[in-house]
Amino acid sequence: MAFLRERRDGDRPAQQPDAARSVPRDVVKVRSLFISDVHLGTRGCQADRLIDFLRHHDAETLFLIGDIVDGWYLRSSWYWPTGHNAVVHELVELARQGKRLVYVAGNHDEFVRDYVGSTFGGLEVVEHAIHRGIDGRDYLVVHGDHFDLVVRHARWLALLGDVGYRTALASNVWLNRIRSRFGLAYWSFSSWAKLRVKNAVNHIGRFEEVLSSEARRHRAQGVICGHIHHAAMHDDFGISYINTGDWVESCTGVVEHHDGRFEIIRWTEARPQQMPGDASVVPFAKAVA
Repeated sequence: MAFLRERRDGDRPAQQPDAARSVPRDVVKVRSLFISDVHLGTRGCQADRLIDFLRHHDAETLFLIGDIVDGWYLRSSWYWPTGHNAVVHELVELARQGKRLVYVAGNHDEFVRDYVGSTFGGLEVVEHAIHRGIDGRDYLVVHGDHFDLVVRHARWLALLGDVGYRTALASNVWLNRIRSRFGLAYWSFSSWAKLRVKNAVNHIGRFEEVLSSEARRHRAQGVICGHIHHAAMHDDFGISYINTGDWVESCTGVVEHHDGRFEIIRWTEARPQQMPGDASVVPFAKAVA
């Protein structure tokens, strides 16, 4: 299993400006940025919101913590609109600027695991990583699917559940189109329903406990993960547990500030006026050419 520790700042190439990007004025400089479960290649992916989020945060290091591309869905039905291509170009541009990108493979993009240990144009592909925080603590960075018993031991059940989940996500799209016409903020029906099913809530709690134990096994003081699409941050199991959430339901990411604080950013709350398809998010010229 590939293992990665932090690279020194001096190892990064110098940044270069790019006039092709539409960079907002209110950019927040952060040390690290963590996102997961983007699910490019699915209709539920909120690519415009993600691009907006990335352009509002200037991070030295960006961790992509699995399920960035949804290979499961693409194998059964090809879907790759311009907005998804724009996300890829955004990531390429960040690497070109000298930002450090670390790709931690997940289950929906498990094909990436064939390239663990490789580097592609500044993008490092790993199975998991150890991130040393400014606070001096080590954080295990891992997608989390290896510790999900459904995915690991009952793949057929995971695939079946994925079909039902995509149906719930489709309801989000139609529901929020109606809400936007009335000037209402984004709201995730699938997320609301999931947190009201007792078995799902129990599964989340068990997942958090197991991931905390895995961090302790690595002698880390925290764990940063994704997989279950539920952003959270707590110390309930004696370990700092941080889940980045997703970009199909909650539109959440985690930032590490330069004072050492970790924070969950809920982008639909921070930017409620930014609805999917909003023209204020301008993709690269390459993406629309």
